[in-house]
Amino acid sequence: MLGIVIPVHNEEAWLTSCLQAVIQAAASPKLHREIVHTLVVLDSCTDGSACIAASFGIQTLQVQARNVGIARATGAQHCLDMGARWLAFTDADTRVSPDWLAEQLDQDSDAVCGTVTVNDWSGHAPQLALRFKASYNDAHGHRHVHGANLGVSAQAYRDAGGFPPLACSEDVALVQALQARGASIAWSAAPRVVTSARKNFRAAGGFGATLLHGFPEAGLANEGAACA
Repeated sequence: MLGIVIPVHNEEAWLTSCLQAVIQAAASPKLHREIVHTLVVLDSCTDGSACIAASFGIQTLQVQARNVGIARATGAQHCLDMGARWLAFTDADTRVSPDWLAEQLDQDSDAVCGTVTVNDWSGHAPQLALRFKASYNDAHGHRHVHGANLGVSAQAYRDAGGFPPLACSEDVALVQALQARGASIAWSAAPRVVTSARKNFRAAGGFGATLLHGFPEAGLANEGAACA
């Protein structure tokens, strides 16, 4: 079984399109009908996110942590307890491609770090999109880490100790732990996702915050740089 974990904190504006894309990816013919379990972890939600997930028949768990590291770890552990051999992670403001999950598995690695694309820069100065395009390495061999596009085998995840309880950069910490244990990591641009450049971001040091507060001309090493 394959597990997909989506942490959610008041994401009713984005969640429908996210889940539609995830459901399509879970039905990819390239997965050869392997069972895929999608889990939405509702973290301190006070909006209609739970109802949206229920309308798609997707299981939810509730936590009151206001901490994305705890939310991802809770979801991951639930999928592991169900027997998942692979864990895939994305975010509620992200739309994965139809073959996103299959492309992660095709990398034949312990973990896969994928890239992100932004197709709506509304509300930002025009030069931000230009700077992002010029400095972000959307290609194989990149060194970006995004919780919106991350996959890891169950064994490697356990060996690395899982996500730490961090309010941001939990994805970076997990990848660093995987590297420290000699896990094979595919830095791949094959698993595609489109994410938002929203200003009302949820994580203080996440991708949205990095865009808003600027990023180095040499590129974004990871989306949690602002709170490293």
